[in-house]
Amino acid sequence: MTTDLTGTRVLITGGANGLGLREAQTMSARGASVILADIDERAGTEAAEALRAAGGSALFVLLDVTDDASWVAALETVAQELGGIDALVNNAGIEISDLLIDLDPVGARRVLDVNVIGTALGIKHGFRSLKERGGVIVNTASVAATIAFPGIGIYSASKSAVERLTKVAAAESGRLGYGVRVNTVAPGLVPNAMGGQLAVDMERLGLFESTDAAVGAVVSLTPSGRLATEDDIAAGVAFLVSEDAAFINGVTLSIDGAMGM
Repeated sequence: MTTDLTGTRVLITGGANGLGLREAQTMSARGASVILADIDERAGTEAAEALRAAGGSALFVLLDVTDDASWVAALETVAQELGGIDALVNNAGIEISDLLIDLDPVGARRVLDVNVIGTALGIKHGFRSLKERGGVIVNTASVAATIAFPGIGIYSASKSAVERLTKVAAAESGRLGYGVRVNTVAPGLVPNAMGGQLAVDMERLGLFESTDAAVGAVVSLTPSGRLATEDDIAAGVAFLVSEDAAFINGVTLSIDGAMGM
């Protein structure tokens, strides 16, 4: 039995492509009205049109998650078009691989800006949009927050920060009476564009002899014996957004085949 999200208005950052789009497709199929928020206007517009053509309710809004004013403008548009949101999924994120001995501070700051500041701003504006009536925020961390995998030090640190932000946000929401549940999903490696690039980077950095060896190392660390899929992650997000998770708050849902246990 799948989770019913009929009537739920969900904004997904990074929703134009990849995992964010799959989350939007999954929740749209379960009755949600989805808002694809992204810096990629062309891809986001086309994705929203495709969802509407399939019978769903979908809206694209331009959003740079690192820019406070961009959040304000995006949520004003959503309020005008749909009357507001019921849930916000902070999915947008980037990964730049580097050995710590060769760390590029420009790339590192960009990862932290998108993954940490972008998520924090999402929480900020999610609270401001939801606190009058309650709702849900789901942040995206990673199995990298719990394991020491070489070559992704800054990315791992950023995702650890997302987990801690989630717990503080849940505590503030409860203490101040916002009525907003805040949780995290921690995906395992997904063989999409970002996951594929990570495997290429592992070979480039000399950590593994080939991309296949890098992927094989991840699988060998995963008791479930395979990589995650975008459907695995999207189903977990849909569950946390739903009323089925009404008393789940401040937790990390690991969707990694027990890799990070």
